[in-house]
Amino acid sequence: MVAYGFINHSAPEFMLTFLLLFIASHAIGQGAVIWVLISEIFPTQIRAKGQAFGASIHWVFAALITLITPVFLDSEHGIFKDNPWPIFAFFCVMMALQLVWILLKVPETKGVSLEELQKKLVQ
Repeated sequence: MVAYGFINHSAPEFMLTFLLLFIASHAIGQGAVIWVLISEIFPTQIRAKGQAFGASIHWVFAALITLITPVFLDSEHGIFKDNPWPIFAFFCVMMALQLVWILLKVPETKGVSLEELQKKLVQ
């Protein structure tokens, strides 16, 4: 909806509503999945190193997004300086792909011991 709003030059109230919904839904949904995933996905023997690696990669890419944002949005030289809808369309596609991957490839962990989970992941 944010990409749609940018394409159609929607009212500020529309944009604010859907930007806030985007942030909130990401924060309570797929944005939280990464932390649960990296805390449960690694075998006990390497869990600490795995979590450190996973969190590091997460923060490196979060920093890269922040660093390249001016390339896209700079008011004089930005690639999408006039209308940034492709950025939000890209985020939408990536979140949809993440959701599909989580649903198809990541096993349910509720009520499953770490040992049982490790056996599921090795199969």
